Amino acid sequence: MNNLNDPEDWNIRPERQGNGGGDSRWNYALLVPMLGLAAFRWIWFKQFQKQIEETKFMIKKDLANQKEEIEQAKVKFQNDLAYQKKQLEKERDAVKYQTSVLFHTTLEIENQKEKSALMRLKDLEYRLVKRQEIFCSNMVHYSWRVEMEKELLADIAKEPILAHLKMEHGLRDIFQNDRSCAEYLNTDPQKNGCLMWLYLRYWKLQLTLQSHQRAEATVLGTQKK
Repeated sequence: MNNLNDPEDWNIRPERQGNGGGDSRWNYALLVPMLGLAAFRWIWFKQFQKQIEETKFMIKKDLANQKEEIEQAKVKFQNDLAYQKKQLEKERDAVKYQTSVLFHTTLEIENQKEKSALMRLKDLEYRLVKRQEIFCSNMVHYSWRVEMEKELLADIAKEPILAHLKMEHGLRDIFQNDRSCAEYLNTDPQKNGCLMWLYLRYWKLQLTLQSHQRAEATVLGTQKK
């Protein structure tokens, strides 16, 4: 009857070892390197795991540092952009102020020239009224009117302050075509003429417009320089 506590295949007895226990020594010889390999693998795995954790920590730290640097760079960029914007606004305001001062100063000079031109134009108006009065009168010979017209054309040609208005054509148009006269018993010479008054208003508007244009041209020319 078999002994259950000592099965044949479980226990190694001296009589089963044969040749003085050689197989047992061989088994121990294999067991030692296997245990050493297992221990090496366990130690290597732990070291590898440690390196992985350290690497992960360094990567997280680097990412955190990079994120912080990016945030700082973003804040610096925004601050620099805001500063540059303020500087540009200041420079723009300064240019606008200087341009405004220059324009008004130049315009004041041009206004003085315009006043002188308007005075000359007022004198021309007076002479045109007299010319139209002679034209509408039956008491004055037409030769006086013709002589006055020649004098007006000659004086305008020599008047530099009104030269830019190019008035010669307008005057000739008035002399040839303005035949408007007030009623027979009229005593107000201002009521004579029609075309002449249109030209006079046009010339006055031209004086004002050209004064502003010269002022703007002076400002723009200064800015380009």
